[in-house]
Amino acid sequence: MSDPVKRSTFYGRRQGRPLRKKATELVETVLPKIQITLGDPENIVPYKLDEMFGRSGQETWLEIGFGGGEHLAWQAEHNPDVNLIGAEYFINGVASLLGHLDDNGAENVRIYRGDVRDMMPFLPKNSLSKVFILFPDPWHKARHNKRRIVQIETLDLLADLLVDGGELRMATDDMGYLQWMLERTVPHPLFSWQAESKNDWNQRTEDWPKTRYEQKALNKGLKPGYLRFKRLPRV
Repeated sequence: MSDPVKRSTFYGRRQGRPLRKKATELVETVLPKIQITLGDPENIVPYKLDEMFGRSGQETWLEIGFGGGEHLAWQAEHNPDVNLIGAEYFINGVASLLGHLDDNGAENVRIYRGDVRDMMPFLPKNSLSKVFILFPDPWHKARHNKRRIVQIETLDLLADLLVDGGELRMATDDMGYLQWMLERTVPHPLFSWQAESKNDWNQRTEDWPKTRYEQKALNKGLKPGYLRFKRLPRV
């Protein structure tokens, strides 16, 4: 399968090890049925989410960079009445998610394979109830910090897309990136940090399953930080 049309400058891997036979079959047969494609970036027409998912009245959640898809697949299985959109460029991660969905039978997921920044303008404003950014690439070197997905501009876009009271969840095992997230989100006028004690950012909530990347961090002795922000009401 060829890479999607490149629009934003994308940093990171697009493919790792060759896909196994079952994964290749899922990418070739299932992905085209649930893949989100972009329209004309010069004439943006927002997606009709009811048509995209074939049903109406449901909440819509977005996971940015879903990695191996463990979290997204768990949320899809445990929240069948919610529409879930996952954005991921790494084809091996997409194949992994398809495998999880094949196992649990969830049908409420749509996938955008590409840079989420290209898709976000096509999402209707005030349409997302939750957004997840879990263990994104920290880009450790200072000169690469601009590549981090958590930027003021991204938060501005997410604030437009989230409903009043909608939730933004972020997690990282890199303390430098944790500080970066806090420095940009805590002062943001449209978000409110939900932490009331240190346990609120030291522990996941019950509806926040562990990811493969998180387990790798724990195996290394790292202690992830978990952040929850609420979208403040519009004036």
